[in-house]
Amino acid sequence: MKSLSQKKNETRTRRRARIRARVIGTAERPRLAVFRSAKHIYAQLIDDATGKTLAAATDAKSKKAAKVEGMEAKIASAHAVGQDLAEKAKKAGITAVVFDRGGYSYHGRIKALADGARAGGLQF
Repeated sequence: MKSLSQKKNETRTRRRARIRARVIGTAERPRLAVFRSAKHIYAQLIDDATGKTLAAATDAKSKKAAKVEGMEAKIASAHAVGQDLAEKAKKAGITAVVFDRGGYSYHGRIKALADGARAGGLQF
């Protein structure tokens, strides 16, 4: 019998596969892929045609990540990661992306990252 965490991960993997079947990144409009762990959040801009990562950001290494305690800190640092990724994308000449939420619901840290990327100048 599967545990609750195994079932949650399996259903998220299925959702992720359905999303990836529709969302494809190109050099002009790369895919903004998001991964969320319990402690950190990671985002990459990926060109699926060549399989290359064009830019990446994480709150583990971000200088903008908030130093506040609690749940608000995770949301604030996700917003900062979105802005950091948008700055790196501008340097690489990227203005438009397609958003791949990675099977997570568009809520909380995922939404904060997307809002931060939009605030930084990326168009979805």
